[in-house]
Amino acid sequence: MKLKQFIPLLMLVFCFALVTSCKSKVSDADIKAKVETAMSPNPTVMVDVKDGVVTLTGDVQTDEDKRNLENAAKAAEPKAIKSIVNNLTVAPIEINTDDADLTAKVVDATKDFPNVKATVADGVITVTGEVEQARVQTLKMSLDALNPKKVDFTGLQVK
Repeated sequence: MKLKQFIPLLMLVFCFALVTSCKSKVSDADIKAKVETAMSPNPTVMVDVKDGVVTLTGDVQTDEDKRNLENAAKAAEPKAIKSIVNNLTVAPIEINTDDADLTAKVVDATKDFPNVKATVADGVITVTGEVEQARVQTLKMSLDALNPKKVDFTGLQVK
């Protein structure tokens, strides 16, 4: 009699094992194809997949780009990816130390600010004059975008 009780339990275990083993697993090649598609806007990123572990390598411009690309890789195949190894490196920002080149760019950047004077010495931009409060941020962003060693706003008066 005990055998009659054991057979249904054995059948249940067999069915469960059959169902779980028949689940289709996503291959590394499929994961790689999906992650590479997600990385397509950034062609410098290389993708490698081994046993569901995705490795990203290459150069990016910012730490934010690095995080965004990792998140995009995770989203490409979230159930099949076991983990992500983010070996992306952030390229260093080149500092503009050529005073003649920087001076020309500063003149262009400050052309819409008639009451502002900016001089360049040893890669440092020194800003003097007057500017409206509403336009300070615009001026700062345009000068910072030139990648000088430093921008000195101590001589600038804000109205």
